[in-house]
Amino acid sequence: MTFRKRFFILLEMRNGNAPSGRILNSALMLLILINVLAVILESEDSIRAGYGIWLAYVEVGSVAVFTIEYLFRLWVCVEDFAFGSGWRGRLRYAVSPLALIDLLAILPFWLSMFLPIDTRILRVLRLLRIFKLSRHFAVLELLGSVLRNEAKILISAIFLMIVLVVLASAGIYVVERTAQPEVFGSIPRAMWWATVTLTTVGYGDVVPITVAGRMFGIVITVLGVGMAALPAGIIASGFTTEFARRREAYVKTARRVLRDGEIDAQDRRDLLKAKDELGLERVDVQQLLRTVQSEVKGVAQAAKTHCPHCGEPLT
Repeated sequence: MTFRKRFFILLEMRNGNAPSGRILNSALMLLILINVLAVILESEDSIRAGYGIWLAYVEVGSVAVFTIEYLFRLWVCVEDFAFGSGWRGRLRYAVSPLALIDLLAILPFWLSMFLPIDTRILRVLRLLRIFKLSRHFAVLELLGSVLRNEAKILISAIFLMIVLVVLASAGIYVVERTAQPEVFGSIPRAMWWATVTLTTVGYGDVVPITVAGRMFGIVITVLGVGMAALPAGIIASGFTTEFARRREAYVKTARRVLRDGEIDAQDRRDLLKAKDELGLERVDVQQLLRTVQSEVKGVAQAAKTHCPHCGEPLT
């Protein structure tokens, strides 16, 4: 095995729960959390005045580590058959979502060395490093999968919400423009009220005062309750579907591994790898594994007492 292959396995945790992989990825997670905490604390003037030099050390050290990590991932990515080999494989990896997140984590720092960037904007951009945790937390990867799978439905729901905002703005403009021309004197001005009402936020800074306006507001508020629940229902349904798909994928892997009825060291590694790749919890995996083992034992027992050709009981 080449050094590049070994480093690829280490970075991508393809060796299951090997100590070296756990230590490296735990250290990267800790560095990400420290970096995000430093960015948050730096926004406080008193902390920045007293500990600015130490926060700068954290920033420079973090960028150095993240840059080395990004270059190493760009180097070893060709070991993954999904991207291919050569510079084309590295280019395909560079435009993948996780690689773009890694690039955004270091790009603002290097750009600030050559371009004048507002420190407040730079601080907000540095907070994007929190998305690097998606490599290390299966729930974030699961959320990304759900959003990708339900993207068309979510876009449809958002489009419907935009249509309702426009219609609600036009309606409240018609009934309230005379009574409150400063806030409802045009459709664009009325869009603030329509948005906060449909999203059920209701800041209360803009409210209708006429009878017709209040009756119209009741209708829009009721519609807003349903519209606010629609995206949440879509995402919840997507989570359920994705969990069921991953559990079924693990069951198929367990059936293949346990086909001979015994579990050796290689089988354990395969099952552990499937668990990590699918992002399943240990409790779920144990329950699924017991179910598959019972199923395999039942099939083996039936094979001893029934004819393998016709299925009739043996006498």
